[in-house]
Amino acid sequence: MSDTVTRALATALVLLLLAACGLTPRPSMDTREADTFEDDVRAARTLGEQFWAQQFQQLGGTYRPIEAFIPYAGESGPSCGGQPSVPENAFYCPRGHFIAYDQQWMESLWNAMGDGSVYVIVPHELGHAVQAQLSTGFALNVQAELQADCYAGGTLSALVGSGALRAEEGDEDELFLSLEAAGDPTDNWLDPAAHGTAEQRQASFVKGYREGVGAC
Repeated sequence: MSDTVTRALATALVLLLLAACGLTPRPSMDTREADTFEDDVRAARTLGEQFWAQQFQQLGGTYRPIEAFIPYAGESGPSCGGQPSVPENAFYCPRGHFIAYDQQWMESLWNAMGDGSVYVIVPHELGHAVQAQLSTGFALNVQAELQADCYAGGTLSALVGSGALRAEEGDEDELFLSLEAAGDPTDNWLDPAAHGTAEQRQASFVKGYREGVGAC
């Protein structure tokens, strides 16, 4: 896995440099030809929630759509349980059942890394919404984060398999780069804010992508 990740990240960094030189971006993963940041964010939410609604229905349950999807700037975001939002972040809040994201930060990732970044971040946060509905409990925060990464991989795989999204050459590099950028610098699972190292997050995402959300 580590050699594959290294090669993928190296390729992604090359793509990043080429993008900075002003080359035309690759086509959107959305088969409806979404070509703006806002289009991709909307598609990631809509398609992701449609996927989970189908999953819950198949298991005899009912998926509860998130109440709101809130863009914010810097420190102006909504609070969650008394905790203020922070810049350069996206989060799910169980109190209010909403997702919020720093729009400028996420759009900068979209510009730098491609739309794959959106199709990692939004499904990851929807994964936390699913955990809340399933009353999934974990002893450590990092366990919840890695499962959400796995859910994101499984969601994306299902959407590609259904034809709602398409996988283009280089998309894997975008996805891996997004996860690498969000990885913890150290493997400290006892840190209450731990999300997992880059390699752990990539491995969880790949597990979901290859085996589906049922394997998460």
